[in-house]
Order: sequence, then C-alpha cells, then structure tokens
Amino acid sequence: MDEQGAEIINLFFHSGWIIPVLIIIALTLLAHFVISRFYKRVYPRLRRTSLAWDSALLQALIRPLKIFIWILALILSIQILAAHRDYKEFMNFVRPCRDLLFVFTMLWFSLRFIKNMESEHSGENRARKKRFDKTTVRAVCQISRVIAIILAVLIFLQTRNVNLSAVLAFGGAGGLIAGLAAKDLLANFFGGLMIYLDRPFSVGDWISSPDREIEGSVENIGWRLTRIRSFEKRPIYVPNGVFSNISVVNPSRMSNRQIKTHVGIRYNDASKMEMIVKEVEEMIRNHPEIDTDKFLMVRFDEFGSSSLNFLIYCFTKTTKWADYMLHQQDIYLKTIKIIEKHGAECAFPTTTLHIPEGVALKQ
Repeated sequence: MDEQGAEIINLFFHSGWIIPVLIIIALTLLAHFVISRFYKRVYPRLRRTSLAWDSALLQALIRPLKIFIWILALILSIQILAAHRDYKEFMNFVRPCRDLLFVFTMLWFSLRFIKNMESEHSGENRARKKRFDKTTVRAVCQISRVIAIILAVLIFLQTRNVNLSAVLAFGGAGGLIAGLAAKDLLANFFGGLMIYLDRPFSVGDWISSPDREIEGSVENIGWRLTRIRSFEKRPIYVPNGVFSNISVVNPSRMSNRQIKTHVGIRYNDASKMEMIVKEVEEMIRNHPEIDTDKFLMVRFDEFGSSSLNFLIYCFTKTTKWADYMLHQQDIYLKTIKIIEKHGAECAFPTTTLHIPEGVALKQ
C-alpha cells in the first residue's frame, strides 16, 4: 500500500495540469462562499433603503455571478487540460461555447434585473415607496427585454467576427418583407404601443366600448392582445389594433357618479309639490356623501300621464359602485319619507272612468 501511495503522489505532482486545476477549483469555492456571505449580509440592508434599484441589482446579480465564476473555472480548467494534451482542435470548439456562455450569463442578469425593477415599481411589497403606473412600467420593461436580447445576439455575433453591417442590412430587408406579410400583426403591435403611450386605460381599469360588446376589467395588456375580464368572469381577448378604430369609455377614471331620476306624486298633491321639492333639495345639499361643488338640482319638470314628476340630479363623492348604490338608496328612501311627511303619495298609473249622467250601475 505504501508503494502504491507513493506512485499516486508521484503521478500527482508530475502531472502538470492537475495542480492548476485544483487551485482553480479551490479559488472558485472560496469566491462562491465569499459571494454568498456578502449577499446574506448586504441584501437585507439594501431592502431597507429608499432606493429600489440597489436591492434589485444585487438580487439579479447574485445567481448569474455564481454561475459565471463556475463557468469561468470550468473553461480555464479545460484550457489547461487542452494545452497540456495539445488539443488545438478542441480549443477551437471551446472558444465559441465560452463566448456563448458569457453572453448568456450577461443576458440572464439583465433579464433578472428588469424583472426585479418591474416588481419593485409596480408591486405592493414596498408601500412606503413611490409607485408608478403599472401599464407604463410593463411597457418600459418589455421594451428593455427586447433591447437586451437584441444586444446579446449582436454581441455574440461580434465575437464570432460576423459582419454586423450585412446582418443589419439583411434584417432591414427581411423586416420589410415580414411587414408586408404580417400587417395585422404589426397593426396589433403598434396598437399596443399606442396604448402604452396614450394610456387610455391601464391594468385594473374597468372599460367599455359603445361600438363593440366589450366591457370588463383590464387584466393584461400585451403586445398583440389585451385581456379583459367581463363581469360574468369570462375572458375577452381583444387585438390591440381594434382599439385604434373604436371608442373606449373608462369609468374607472370618473371623478364622480351621477344620480339622476324622476319621482312622481299624485295630481291631487299638486299643492304640496313646492314644499316637497324644496325639502328634497335641502336634504341632498346636506347629505355628507353628495358633492355639493358639482351641479345639483331638484325641479318639478314634467306633467306625466298619471303623476306630477320632479327631477333629482346630483353627484356622489365616491366612484365605487357598491358605495354609490348605498348612497343612492339612502337618498331615495329619504325622498319617500319627505313625500309621506307632507301627506302626499307617490303616484302609480291609474285610469279614471267618467260615467255620463243618467247611467246607473245595477248591483
């Protein structure tokens, strides 16, 4: 056993590639440990700062960096082995793989950073920090992803000594051909771009269209389709190009909700109309949920077939539909009480039969 051990040790020290490879592996393990400890200590502190990009950058960097150092160690080890064995053809195969892995690692880091920034600026995890419009954040991040992927491809082609001018020229001609063949797809793409720029609605808004049977809450705005969830919980997929040709109503951005109705009393109560109208208007002006800065009125405005009708017109402070319905109900009930207080009654359709004199009814 001693002689065999001596032979193994002698072979180990006389193999010119083993010791450098072991040193590389040891340094890689040390670097991996240092990076992990650094992340565990620094990241919680960055989360408590007022900045969003610092923690997003560190979180995006940590995993690709660990993978990068192991890839670098593997490539250095392979190069040492190939140089020791004089494998020149193998080195020609390793170089493009090395370049591809490096570019992929950088692209991975960029996409992770963009995703973290999107989460930081549109999520609910940092209530004390400034939030941005979700639709704008989504648009900027999607454009950033496309740019990152294009740059990664161009960098890799540059490392392969590919003529980028020829590639760009071919891409321009190919883009023209693709544009003619897929004009609907481009119409939807630019329709989505216009939604991001003009922002007629955002994710979470309730929208409707008088031109199409479209109504519901916006769930997602993609580059080709916008997904809307109807009130029946059915998904509606609308191509973005459609929004260039239709009118869109966005009730989510209303400043107030309108209450407008007619209330009718009997013709026999005509003498009480003036006091009823006056008191109903006073009740509305003193209602805590009615916006008195907006136009409001209560006016007798119509001689109906069976009733004298007065108009109630005002705006609530809230825009939430459920709260609005409660406040509207409260005003209606108080209006009925005011009518009853004055000894009047709400009218309903009636028919009066006039019997000529001399005509008697037999029982």
